[in-house]
Amino acid sequence: MRIFFTGGSGKAGKYSVAHLRGLGHHVVNADQVPSGNDGPELLLDLTDSGQVIGAMSQFVDFDELDAGTGVPKYDAVVHFAAMPRVMIGTDAECFRINTMSTYNVIEAAAKLGIPKVIFASSETTYAVCFADGHMDPDYVPIDENHPTVPHDSYAMSKVCNEATARSFQARTGSDIYGLRLNNVIEPHEYAKNFPAFMDDPASRRRNIFAYIDARDLGQMVERCLMVDGLGYEVFNVSNDDCSVGIPSAEVRARFYPDVPLAREMGAFETFYDNTKAKQMLGFAPTHSWRDVLQP
Repeated sequence: MRIFFTGGSGKAGKYSVAHLRGLGHHVVNADQVPSGNDGPELLLDLTDSGQVIGAMSQFVDFDELDAGTGVPKYDAVVHFAAMPRVMIGTDAECFRINTMSTYNVIEAAAKLGIPKVIFASSETTYAVCFADGHMDPDYVPIDENHPTVPHDSYAMSKVCNEATARSFQARTGSDIYGLRLNNVIEPHEYAKNFPAFMDDPASRRRNIFAYIDARDLGQMVERCLMVDGLGYEVFNVSNDDCSVGIPSAEVRARFYPDVPLAREMGAFETFYDNTKAKQMLGFAPTHSWRDVLQP
């Protein structure tokens, strides 16, 4: 597949780009900064609609010129580029960049007839992550039916992006899948960060005691590309286990004593339910921090 991938220079994107290229896909990275990796890249401002549609409708390397048959079309777009959280710049700028870039990317895909878009949404849509003080979920484990009424500009932008994606899908009939990513963890961060999580489980409360290994995120993107015909869908993306050393029952007793339990949970099961992605896409995360550290 020929894939236009935004944000492939970032923490989450670089693993997914490498994974897809390893499968033989032709992936073009579109970002504001070079990735430092091999492969075609375009540097652009995704909040400029002209740059976006221009980038998605031009040649990207010399090999493409040899056929003499014009600019090849993309089979899919993966949109990961964004301001990664609040408190980097101003709240309003975070909202503007995230919403405008997403609108521009999906609009360009629609106008160019690209049949599939996968975009990064967020765990923050459930309001817990960037709440002012502690906010409990309505129930646990959190699935995709949980309300998304956040209080911060980053999460607001992600909710707006989901509405934008749903509207474009209704217009075009294409497949547009939103990935509500949990806290993305790189392999080296297990030894670096997780001992502190074991010592202080409360530090993981804003992330709903969950995580997604960057390598398994690459697999999730792969599964989204392989499964067609779902229309518009959103998926929680997480690993199967909690990001703390204590059992899930103890997590619930200590941090969610008054929160309803939607269903019975496994001994160390994540509170960020990934069942839908498993059932509809065949997602099967294979990594765990427990392979590196002993709780």
